[in-house]
Amino acid sequence: MKAKSSAHYQREYRRRLREQGLVKKEVWIRPENAKQLAVFEKILRDVIETPLDPNKLLRKGEHTMTDLKCWTTDSLYEAMKDEELILSGQASVELIGGVHPTLHIVMHEYGDLPLFMTVAGEQLVVEAVLWSTEEVSDLAKFNDAVLRTHKYFPLSTISLDTLGDGKDYYHMFGALSSASILPNVIFEIETLAANVIQATEAYSDLLNPAKEA
Repeated sequence: MKAKSSAHYQREYRRRLREQGLVKKEVWIRPENAKQLAVFEKILRDVIETPLDPNKLLRKGEHTMTDLKCWTTDSLYEAMKDEELILSGQASVELIGGVHPTLHIVMHEYGDLPLFMTVAGEQLVVEAVLWSTEEVSDLAKFNDAVLRTHKYFPLSTISLDTLGDGKDYYHMFGALSSASILPNVIFEIETLAANVIQATEAYSDLLNPAKEA
């Protein structure tokens, strides 16, 4: 079965947002506030109250920095199963065993975008495959564009890796401490999913149209 590119998930993501009655609005903010904007965007998608109480919005956006612990892949899997992200059906998670256990997270809210999370010592890494080098029309131009602009995707970085089929693929990933509280782990996952969609839109002109679907 041919692997689907991130453009496919982008189309599915937009379709599902439209079905939920959501609309896209462009905002202009200072770059250092990108993380806060992502938090409030998530809240505003779920809140139906009109008019919205700004104080209530601020309270919903607060995170309690308590109960720190170091995660293992197994313990993170057990904890995530009880999170609203999973219970609500916005995403699903399964544990892939082996020498290096991995969490396979499917972001249904983002067109069934697959993410993979691993715990490596003091670090948690969550990543997604963007596209192969074969899907890029001009590698030099694309690499230059990525180096100049990937800083605009908060908490995420783009890398180039070789997969089991021997081909090179661009990945987007985020990393945080394995002692992070669970809300921050969930936030990292949701941020990465959103960034994959936004990166696909940002770099779509540099992809080969014949291989996007």
